Amino acid sequence: MALWKDTTPGSAAPPPAPAVKDAFTRDVERTNVAPLNPDITKRQKERAEMKESVIASDLTIEGKIIGSGHVRIAGRFKGDVQVDGNLTIDGGANLDGQVRALVVTVGGELKGNIENAKRVELLEGGIIMGDVKAGSLTVAAGSRMRGQVEFGWEDEAKKGAIETKGFGTAT
Repeated sequence: MALWKDTTPGSAAPPPAPAVKDAFTRDVERTNVAPLNPDITKRQKERAEMKESVIASDLTIEGKIIGSGHVRIAGRFKGDVQVDGNLTIDGGANLDGQVRALVVTVGGELKGNIENAKRVELLEGGIIMGDVKAGSLTVAAGSRMRGQVEFGWEDEAKKGAIETKGFGTAT
């Protein structure tokens, strides 16, 4: 039942309201368009490849972790960890082994050395028993560490490698 009466002769009916399906189809079509900036696709691909693997708090695992991506330990792990990503040891977690990762965050307990990390963060309540070699080190109040530390030498090592590259010894 109409609320008003159109008295003009030959007037066309108003266009129908767009259906929900049409709006959805248009959105889908827009997402299928190639992005203007190819770097966006590259970053999305890298993010998809750098997923985080988690060792849950009720698990105890012994072995070795090698690969790319991020690793979060909330339980107990005995063995070496070597990843091309970040390693996070949650509060209450234990890791007994050597570590090689880009960024290492320790909130639990680590018994082992950290080698060639870009950055190491020792959180409040975190414990490291081993040597640390990193580009930078952040230590929170209430954390503990026993071992030797070398940090801030990353740029010097690269500079020395660049200066000596391509030069032979004089005889």
